[in-house]
Amino acid sequence: MSGSHMNNDQEHKSPRESGEDSEDESEILEESPCGRWLKRREEVEQRDVPGIDCAYLAMDTEEGVEVVWNEVQFSERKNFKNQEEKIQLIFENLTQLEHPNIVKFHKYWADTLNDKPRVIFITEYMSSGSLKQFLKRTKRNVKRLPLQAWRRWCTQILSALSYLHSCSPPIIHGNLTCDTIFIQHNGLVKIGSVAPDSINHHVKTCQDDFKNMHFIAPEHPTIMGPAIDIYSFGMCSLEMAALEIVGNGDSGNKVTEENITKTIESLEDEQQKDFILRCLRKNPAERPTAKELLFHPLLFEVHSLKLLAAHCLVKKSG
Repeated sequence: MSGSHMNNDQEHKSPRESGEDSEDESEILEESPCGRWLKRREEVEQRDVPGIDCAYLAMDTEEGVEVVWNEVQFSERKNFKNQEEKIQLIFENLTQLEHPNIVKFHKYWADTLNDKPRVIFITEYMSSGSLKQFLKRTKRNVKRLPLQAWRRWCTQILSALSYLHSCSPPIIHGNLTCDTIFIQHNGLVKIGSVAPDSINHHVKTCQDDFKNMHFIAPEHPTIMGPAIDIYSFGMCSLEMAALEIVGNGDSGNKVTEENITKTIESLEDEQQKDFILRCLRKNPAERPTAKELLFHPLLFEVHSLKLLAAHCLVKKSG
């Protein structure tokens, strides 16, 4: 739902970063039915986001900012027709989400003119890229993420999860990894890609990604509840603390239990280990909630209280 430029991880600046947009990339391919959003040829890399077939940079002509034009393709018209009401409800709920740590979902519409219908949705563009990319860059210079930065990130992610899980009915993210968490230049962290996973089995694109299998809770998909997000968050918090989980490079190898244990043991702070292990409990009923984790001794401070107060205000005004 959000993205980073294709060349974000490369050492040299891309033409786009140098202010040298090619004419091909800035060419307008399509516009939204209301005329507000203009899809450009330039693709945005969606790292490991199930359900999204392609994503392009687009221009919001009202606000004058860049956004992401996401497309979900259905294999057949009949598949879309059978699920149309459910899909509309999912996307309608997404447009209602308002939280400082969730990538903004602006608008959606369906294109049913072709044999293979599409749902198109517009999201906020996170130009600084994913947390995964940031961790890779950081690892070149330091061995461990400073505890204060880790606490700040965890608090922001948990605030977003607490907000989602307190919706009625609870919204399960279902796809939380360091690839679907985005960071801004000012250090603000936002989670993206909320809900495309819930329509994943209806769409054309569905790939098994062994590289991220360890983020998936053991009970998934038999039991689908907020606890699966807590397990995924536990893996994210481990990867953030250690900058990588041993064996989770770009080779696509599956991360083993042994890799995870070794990475946890490599951490020096005992409270940090305890925090992560609580999230990774095999029994979902034994995992703490997002709100409970905000009160863990390692995170609990006035800042957490401010976030919870803001969260309550958002809920009351919604």
